[in-house]
Amino acid sequence: MRRLIKKGLVLGILMGLFLSYLPSLQAESKAKQEKININTASLKELQKLPKIGVKVAQRIIDYRKAHGNFKKTEEIMKVQGIGEKTFKQIKDLITVGSSAKKK
Repeated sequence: MRRLIKKGLVLGILMGLFLSYLPSLQAESKAKQEKININTASLKELQKLPKIGVKVAQRIIDYRKAHGNFKKTEEIMKVQGIGEKTFKQIKDLITVGSSAKKK
């Protein structure tokens, strides 16, 4: 009986460690995804970003048509609906460079 309890405890500890490691695995896989070029991205591509819906994605496209390409990723905060909080969530997922795929 004690052996069974010990095995249960060890298994519980191992599961706890695995589950605590899981979010970092998910973040790692997101980091490996190709960044979205906010100067060339389509409406659908922009909507893949957290907190970016149809309206904000369209505002990004409208902004770049009116003002030209973004020079730095931080400039996306000039678009209505994208503040510091949203920028912090998407900054590692976007680029303005030519390294991302172009349409």
